[in-house]
Amino acid sequence: MAAMRCPYCRTRLTEMAAECPSCRLTLGRATALLGPVPRLGHGVADPAGVLPAGDAARISKAIGRLTFTFPQVSLHVLLHVFPAEHPFDLHVFWLFNCGGFSAESRKGGENRTILLALDPAAGRSALTAGYGLEPFLGDEALDHLLELAEPAWIAGDWTRGILEVISGLDRLLENAALEVAAGFGLSAVASAKRRDDF
Repeated sequence: MAAMRCPYCRTRLTEMAAECPSCRLTLGRATALLGPVPRLGHGVADPAGVLPAGDAARISKAIGRLTFTFPQVSLHVLLHVFPAEHPFDLHVFWLFNCGGFSAESRKGGENRTILLALDPAAGRSALTAGYGLEPFLGDEALDHLLELAEPAWIAGDWTRGILEVISGLDRLLENAALEVAAGFGLSAVASAKRRDDF
């Protein structure tokens, strides 16, 4: 299984690590450092106010198409101006774990949440996947999606970049599903409906 990195010192972590073995960061310490969790919407949240009118709905439709194909996955997009005094990755880690993006029952390998976080003011982005998706969505693949979207974001076209990331996630998840199916000798193609099905 893939291992995530500490959002503060970048040391590799395993799913069951209670704290970072290098800097000793825990979720509790991050919360003590960063304070109360801001109220953020799920799905598409734009407290930075950079999306043109109607674009949040376009992004929500793209998310809906992805989650229709992959109902186990939940995807959230956050455009937020993050405080500069602490690392951006630390803020994203903290919000991913404390912001209510994933149900309490979805912990560890059951967490198949994805958070795309953008800081338009500082020009930073992060794509975080829960432990349940890490074996299928490696750091390099997620970083590549952010790199592909970066030209759109540099040009201020937040929507185009976000839609490119969602499209890339769809391709990554499809490829992962095909590889898993092939590994178990299963067909990844939906079977035709029988006449009596409704």
